[in-house]
Amino acid sequence: MSSETSLFAGRPSELIGRQVASYLIESEVGRGGMAVVYRARDLRLDRTVALKLLAPELARNDTFRKRFTHESQVAAAIDHPHIVPVFEAGETDGVLYIAMRYVSGSDLRHLLDVRGPLPPPDAVRIAAQVASALDAAHDHGLVHRDVKPGNILVSEGTDSEHPEYVYLTDFGLTKKSLSLTGFTSVGQFVGTLDYVAPEQISGRPVDGRCDVYGLACVVYETLTGRPPFQREDDMALLWAHQYDEPPAPSVVSPGLPPAVDSVFARALAKSPDARHDTCLDFVAALRAATTATTAAPPDGRADPEPVPPQPPEPAPWPPRWAAPVFGVGPQERPPAGWPSA
Repeated sequence: MSSETSLFAGRPSELIGRQVASYLIESEVGRGGMAVVYRARDLRLDRTVALKLLAPELARNDTFRKRFTHESQVAAAIDHPHIVPVFEAGETDGVLYIAMRYVSGSDLRHLLDVRGPLPPPDAVRIAAQVASALDAAHDHGLVHRDVKPGNILVSEGTDSEHPEYVYLTDFGLTKKSLSLTGFTSVGQFVGTLDYVAPEQISGRPVDGRCDVYGLACVVYETLTGRPPFQREDDMALLWAHQYDEPPAPSVVSPGLPPAVDSVFARALAKSPDARHDTCLDFVAALRAATTATTAAPPDGRADPEPVPPQPPEPAPWPPRWAAPVFGVGPQERPPAGWPSA
């Protein structure tokens, strides 16, 4: 078995203790159809990093290698507090790799699986950090195209007013690069079906409003406990994203104020032109909708007095199930043996 093949077909332990470029691999933290992520030691600077190794067939495509190098440089140049920093991207022994900051914490997928839907203040606070990261990427000409809970890392915050700190990851493996290699064929769809924008499905050009849609899908699930569309099979789900209207969030989760419904109706519009212009615009509208709750007017009289929102019960932090994780593509699964609630 070649070293390339063993990255994906072999046992997770086969690379443990081996050196890739200047990184000594210590343990595996996640894997998917196109990448494996390891905790590794940077031997030059003596620091812990997350080392993502891409599938060998990607490195064999000349067009992809060139695009990967260019766009990894762009991603590394984005200096934003909520984007996982990329330290280095390169190729060694036929394998493309990306070295990133190692973040202690867990991802939003695991958080939702353990806690269920989050109170609106928590959901908006997390969404705002992700939105600022996405808008910064858009300013640099990058569209993420795979916004999902598994790519949103949540670590412990600084104080009670900032109980969590959020990072967006998976900018190193760029979706524009993948589209040039044929990896958007059936079985290698770029994007995760629960959160994919209609224009991605139809193959139309995408811009930052594609990520507005993806973020809205994620926040919808964060608030209601389910993504906007649930169907029996993948084809029906793709159809729903393109043609069906999602259930109003306040219907799915009656504790939500009805004002959020129009916010999500706009963010999840089928046409990008009908959506919010930026991710932060969407979050600002959502924040206003979740805090401007009004009381029912007595005896049908108009001009009700505003009722201040009631703070939710504080959730414990940090969760005892916290574990390091990085999103590694549409098929990622945590390795066996991770802590659970």
